Amino acid sequence: MSIILETNRLILREFTFSDAEFIIELLNSPSWLQYIGERNVKTIDDANEYLKSGSLKSYKENGFGFYAVIYKSSLKPIGLCGLTKRPNLPNPDIGFAFLPDKTSKGYGYEAASAVLDYAKNSLKINKIIAIVQPNNHKSIGLLRKIGLQQNGLIDSYPDEPALMLFEISLNNIHI
Repeated sequence: MSIILETNRLILREFTFSDAEFIIELLNSPSWLQYIGERNVKTIDDANEYLKSGSLKSYKENGFGFYAVIYKSSLKPIGLCGLTKRPNLPNPDIGFAFLPDKTSKGYGYEAASAVLDYAKNSLKINKIIAIVQPNNHKSIGLLRKIGLQQNGLIDSYPDEPALMLFEISLNNIHI
């Protein structure tokens, strides 16, 4: 288990195949399905393939990825937060998702702020972006709270509505 970050209440660590059951739960939660979309991850094998082709591949290729967000007091995963490099976007993209009963408790802010700090100071990334559906008000609020500003709309996926594009230059901020 590779711990990447630690905050007051949280540990962010690399995903492993032992997280497969959690991935099934998170990816089939109502907010994931509504705002991120169906990923057809229903079995342990599906979850392992999702991890293998997603975060585990990204750790090797990019040196970063989405991390499991672990609540320190229970050592249970409550969400994910981290960075991805999408082929159709110019900069690393911050993303986050939490189990329904773990939202609106400050975990997203705590994890996302730590990821921005890590991106700037450890990964030496200069600019972070985010894409979000215009009706995902909670995520938009969190992106603004951690300092990202809207910079237009982006048509990144054919046959889907445009997404809001947010960005932050890490050169000019003190984290």
